Amino acid sequence: MNARLPEHAADWAARAGAIDWAATTEGLNAEGAAILPALLSPDECQALAGLYPDTAHFRSRVVMARHGFGQGEYQYFSYPLPPLVAGLRAALYPHLRTLANHWNRVMCVDVQYPTAHADFIARCHAAGQLRPTPLLLRYQAGDYNCLHQDLYGEHVFPLQVAILLSEPGRDFTGGEFVLTEQRPRMQSRAEVVPLRQGDAVVFAVHHRPVNGTRGPYRVNMRYGVSRLRSGVRHTAGIIFHDAT
Repeated sequence: MNARLPEHAADWAARAGAIDWAATTEGLNAEGAAILPALLSPDECQALAGLYPDTAHFRSRVVMARHGFGQGEYQYFSYPLPPLVAGLRAALYPHLRTLANHWNRVMCVDVQYPTAHADFIARCHAAGQLRPTPLLLRYQAGDYNCLHQDLYGEHVFPLQVAILLSEPGRDFTGGEFVLTEQRPRMQSRAEVVPLRQGDAVVFAVHHRPVNGTRGPYRVNMRYGVSRLRSGVRHTAGIIFHDAT
């Protein structure tokens, strides 16, 4: 599949720049997640999902049931990343970095993120986090993903992006993206994020700040995917830190 993909970093930067980042930031601050509508076209979704059978693009394959992660499987891309994945990773990061730095200041986390994604990756690599983390996931009927966090090492960027590459109702049923939030001394709150093909969700990887009566405090975030009822569901994950 030869979809018409942006060829240069400037093309990806322009696409990222067209996103309503004020609304995205508002959603992330309020709920810990925000939708980026139609981030990829249907052709781009099909081209990216079509990479899954070609093991040359990947460094490893994980069958979730073998590790108690759920059911289904995913593959981590190898370097060099496909241009679409590399372009999105580099172009989205600068817009998310501002909020990431703000969240860390509010939560008294003594870490700030550099302007360019390449500089942050250099920081990861210097600490031994050398393995790329962007991935493709494939679910079939009966598959699901347990609630989890994608941490991978000492250096963690606090936001990540998941892109739905399949169309609900046509390609699959079930398989909703689910977030949970655990606040101190409270039971967990679940949120289902409605996505269409090409939509992305930006969400908190681990902690996020929430304003309380005595000032800001941390809440713990996890995410997963509910059980697929039928069909096949592909998702791309854009994680901004690399793994040990």
